[in-house]
Amino acid sequence: MRQWKDTYFCKMEKSLSFKNIKISYTDSGKGPVVVLLHGFLENKRMWKEIVPKVSNTNRVLAIDLLGHGQTDCLGYVHSMELMADEVLAVLKLLRIRKITIIGHSMGGYVSLALAEKHPEMIRGLCLLNSTANSDSTARKKLRARANKMVQDNFTNMVRMSFVNLFEEERKSLFKSEIENALNKALKTPLQGYIACQEGMKIRPDRTNVLKNNTFKKLMILGKKDPVLNNSDSLKEAKQTNSEIVMLSGGHMSYIENKIDLITALKKFIKQCLQ
Repeated sequence: MRQWKDTYFCKMEKSLSFKNIKISYTDSGKGPVVVLLHGFLENKRMWKEIVPKVSNTNRVLAIDLLGHGQTDCLGYVHSMELMADEVLAVLKLLRIRKITIIGHSMGGYVSLALAEKHPEMIRGLCLLNSTANSDSTARKKLRARANKMVQDNFTNMVRMSFVNLFEEERKSLFKSEIENALNKALKTPLQGYIACQEGMKIRPDRTNVLKNNTFKKLMILGKKDPVLNNSDSLKEAKQTNSEIVMLSGGHMSYIENKIDLITALKKFIKQCLQ
């Protein structure tokens, strides 16, 4: 099954030129458009279990963000705004005017940047294990430290930061899935790692993007997310009039809660068309 899904993604893979670099994406299915954006150290193939389920009723685009997957790096800071422009370039090429957008972690930050620039394009926005808040001072310091350390030992830094997203019991429960995702993370170029950390570090608070727009909003949270504070996320959802789905597990819902996640996403996508 895994081999079939990888082959499926290879067949669906397309590319375009953006600021003289290659942008890679997949395009499958027909109907209202759903855009899927992966997180930091991930790529479009993180959605391989989800795309076949959603593309039955929708046209689904999964895009490799700058410095990830098959998309090239572009300079030394991959800001959320720059990556939003990258997504917009794909949409313009395909002449797409309306989308439901779903972003995991960093992909959520990019989704918000796009929604800030072009709210008229958005039917619905889902923050999957993500937030509209900017980094705390402590988080910014962690990113700066990581960018220094990763230059000396990339493999160990990526392995440590990735594996630490899971609780001990889940590390054994999802051992093969984690190892597969980790192997993909290790293919991220050093420049891509550093540039995206810099971009996330400087991103502004975008809670007003959710507050001031009437498109459908959903936050999917993990009860034991080691990255996001649940009480802060619940407060954010209330302030921005966002629907909440709380899943067991942590930051990697697409691995830890695959079935429940697919159910929640399909329901949300349907709601965005009503």
